[in-house]
Formats: sequence, C-alpha cells, structure tokens
Amino acid sequence: MAVAEKTVKKSRSYPKDAYFNPSLLKLALYCEGMRMTPEAETAVLSGREIIRTRAGLGSGLELLLPGDIWTNVPVTEAFTSGSPFQLHYEKDEFTVRHANGDHVPVKLAPRPGWYGKKTSSGKSMRQVGSLQGTYLGIYPTGVCEFWQGKNKENCKYCSIGLNLGMDDAMEKTVADVLEVVETARKESHITYVDFNTGHYEDESYLARLEPMIMAVKRETGLLIGVQTPPHSDLSRYDRLREMGVNRVSFCFEIYDRARFAEVCPGKERYYGLERYLKTIEYCASLGRKQNIREPWVTNGEIIAGLEEPASSIDAINHLTSVGAIPTVCVFRPLEGTEYAELDPPATEDMVPVFRRLYEACMEHNLPIGLAPNIHVSLVMLPEECAGLSPLAGSASFKFKNFKLGVKKTVFQHLFLGRLKKRDMARELRRG
Repeated sequence: MAVAEKTVKKSRSYPKDAYFNPSLLKLALYCEGMRMTPEAETAVLSGREIIRTRAGLGSGLELLLPGDIWTNVPVTEAFTSGSPFQLHYEKDEFTVRHANGDHVPVKLAPRPGWYGKKTSSGKSMRQVGSLQGTYLGIYPTGVCEFWQGKNKENCKYCSIGLNLGMDDAMEKTVADVLEVVETARKESHITYVDFNTGHYEDESYLARLEPMIMAVKRETGLLIGVQTPPHSDLSRYDRLREMGVNRVSFCFEIYDRARFAEVCPGKERYYGLERYLKTIEYCASLGRKQNIREPWVTNGEIIAGLEEPASSIDAINHLTSVGAIPTVCVFRPLEGTEYAELDPPATEDMVPVFRRLYEACMEHNLPIGLAPNIHVSLVMLPEECAGLSPLAGSASFKFKNFKLGVKKTVFQHLFLGRLKKRDMARELRRG
C-alpha cells in the first residue's frame, strides 16, 4: 500500500482553516490524494479494503468526512506521495492533517460483514457487488469490448479491463445478483442499486441487464440505476422507465470534441459525442412528467481534469439546460492505465467547475439530494458543492433548498414506507 516518499507539496493558495469546509476538503483530497502514517496504514485495514472499483475511476480509501460526506481518497497512486494531506491514527481516532496546520477528524467507511460471504453458487459476494459510498454497484457482464482484440480502443484513463477476475467476478447470474442485493439491503440498508456495463458491438448491453433489473425491482422495490453506452433505439429507455428504473447515466467524459476523440477512441468511432448528447436529451425529456413514487433522473458524466475547466463548465451548462444532472468525476491517474503517469488536476482549477455544478443544478431546479441514504464516494454530488458557492446563502437559493426539502420529505416518506411494508411482508412469508 505504501509508496515512496516525495517532498511534500507546499500548501496551495488556501489559508489555514480552509479545509474545515467539507466541500473543499473532499475536492482537494480527490486532486491531491493523501499519505498515511505507519500507524494509520495499519489501522485502515479494519475498514473497507482498497480495491479497483468497476467504475474504472476509483482505487482509494473510503472515508467519512464531517457533515456525513463520503469520499474515496487516492492513497496508492504515485502522485499521492507528495500530498500535503496525511492520515494520522492516535487514540483510536483518525485525523486528516494538512501541511498548513489544518486537522480534520474523519472515520473509516465500515467494512460490510457480507463482504466475507459467498453466494449459493460459491462466488464471493464482494466480487458480485461492492459498496461505493452507501449504494451497491454491480457490473454484471463481461469486460467492455473496447478492451478486447489486438487493436484495443479503450478509454485511456480507464481501468475496467484490469479489474475482471481480480477485484470483480467475470460473470454474474440473476440469482447471484439478487442474493447479494437482498443481503446488502438487510445488512447495509442500501436503498439504491447501480448497474454498469461497457460497450458491446451488438448493443446487447441493455438486454443483458434487463432480467437482473426486473428481478431486483420485483423482489426488493429498491431504486435502480443503469449506466451503459447510448442505445441506438431510444424507445429502449421508455421501456426501462416502465420497468421501474429510476436513473440512467451516460459517460461521455469529455465535452471538447477533439479531446473526446483523443481520450476515448472507441467511443468516438462507434458512438460519437453527438449520440451521447442526443440520448441524454431524450432521456431527460422523459422526466418532465415525474412520478413521485418512481422518480426518473438522467445523468451525463464527465471527467474534470481531462480537458480545460472552461470546457467542463460548458458541459455542465449544456446538461442542466436540457434537464439532466451532471455527474462530475475528478481525473485520477490509476496504475496500469495509459494515463497513469499524468498529474491529477489542481484543486484551485477544479473549484470553479464544482461551484458551477451546484449553481447550475439549483438555477434549473433539478431534483438533487432527494433520495434517502445515498452517499457517493467516487464523485461530489451537486449538493455537496454548496460550500464552494457564495450563492448558497442567498435568499433565492435558500428558498430553492426549502422546496427541495419538502420534496425530499414527501418522497422519503413514501419510499421508505413502501420498503418497510415489503420487508415486513417478506418476514411474514418466511416466518
């Protein structure tokens, strides 16, 4: 786990006490990573093990920051050895300390007991699905076909093709997936399951997921998300909504056309950026008539740090203008990838991007932060960026937050009540 020490970077432009702002702290940890004292390095073994997540972007230590903000902090990549942040462990407590003197108490994300269990078919449950923050992420199919063949066309930042067979099982059956979902629901109290798959030349990705989606929705009633490439038949998304899917997400990563082609050669050749944007706009239009019992959200995902910040802001403005909620990751140079030797973006360059993420979602009255018990460790949620915006305390945004709070209360009352009834009925059947 440890990496060779480098000279600790000097504090950036942020003064002492700046990192008591959880929004800035989460963002800075993504950009700068973290070192660990020997005591901390030993103590973190009691938490969630550091694995390559199937999102292809995360490989870090899962922590809880003040304000119940979850994060996945880079600790193994080479760039982290010069980080001004260091994790300390003293008297049974963890503290993140910055070279400027700031020290913030943090907690380890708890390791689920079911990670050590096996499914009825003998698969490790952790290799079927893993907690990313507080939701369950499942990549139920084979490796993205952009990673296959002699002339690979995989995205250059991505590590998905390095995960299968190591931190993730090659294939999962409907029975495997349902067993893990039900166990995670019972023991980790999940409310949301995210299904993710890569490129298939025959566009079979939705057909492969649908049996699992229908089984999980029928048996658990949980919120369901789907992240796949954009299907050429847009009516498939109407069908997903009819199945009870609550979120669709499309990872086009780069808004700058030339940079998109350079970073994502397979996506450029097979789909093109315009197909991603067209599909996002169509799916967002399906959410104009919302059902409070089965909400529908469309996300467009970008990676900040792989293009100019101004281009990322343009992407945010476009997505929110059509009713989609941006998902903004911070570029992380993962070991083994083509971009492993690149530097992550500077924190100060990312602040305007994530400030705009929050402000644009609020300006367009998008439904952010409504679902219960969904904390995401790999990205900053729009509502988590409020601490970066001077508008957060304005009268207009306070009123918008009040309305979001009312919607959140109503939805959570209906959704959690429905889950409780399902759980009670299941126990009666088993008893």
